[in-house]
Amino acid sequence: MNGEEFHIFLASTKQRKQKLDTHKDQILKWLRKHPAMKAAQIHDWLEERGYLGISESTLRRYVKQLREDYDIPKVKQERDYMSVEDLDMGEQAQIDFGQIKVRINGATKTIYCVAFVLSHSRYKYMEWWDSPYNAHENAFHYFSGMPRTIVYDQDRTIFVDENYGDLILTTEFESYRQSRRFKVHACRGSDPESKGRVENVIGFIKKNFSDNRVYTNIDSWNRQGEQWLVRRANGKIHNTTKKIPAEVFEEE
Repeated sequence: MNGEEFHIFLASTKQRKQKLDTHKDQILKWLRKHPAMKAAQIHDWLEERGYLGISESTLRRYVKQLREDYDIPKVKQERDYMSVEDLDMGEQAQIDFGQIKVRINGATKTIYCVAFVLSHSRYKYMEWWDSPYNAHENAFHYFSGMPRTIVYDQDRTIFVDENYGDLILTTEFESYRQSRRFKVHACRGSDPESKGRVENVIGFIKKNFSDNRVYTNIDSWNRQGEQWLVRRANGKIHNTTKKIPAEVFEEE
């Protein structure tokens, strides 16, 4: 091609209809309503609605182009990571708690989330909860077993006091722990990296699952959460291990 022919060719490629153009209006609607929305969540929402076979990398490029074409800037958020030594299968799980505010019937309501991560496989469980003890039992059922040690942050739901460096469990939780006979390891205060496998999971749940999702009731969110765990949290390649958590979990 000469120069003029090449410019004509380039212009023609921009006019070609892409596969994702079918979803263009819906994606634009989401981006305009939620400007900070990430491509990974858009990909998950499309899959949740039955639109399968779309490459996440292709969608990421498509969303990037839509942001440029329609002037919808992306909000940048930086995250810090720290490498943590791998542990044997079944040795440890890490737990973190979080909370968000949702709107329902014109009022603001606070709901709570607990996330469990098996340290070897990175296989995850999450639950929107009203009792952390029920959540433990549900997680053990989901994992078909119980890890030897569970790592916690210094959460007031679990720990009541610190006495010369020794953390004291609440009476209710200590009774539960003794009945189940698992070991408890408490992270140092204000030290999120010491339970790094789960520290970013609450943020991941908020950004990829709960952000922009319409809340109806806790049971509905837990049903949607179970599907999200299969589809996204345990069904996609983990950034650190480069493996799919569900596949590694099957080996445990």
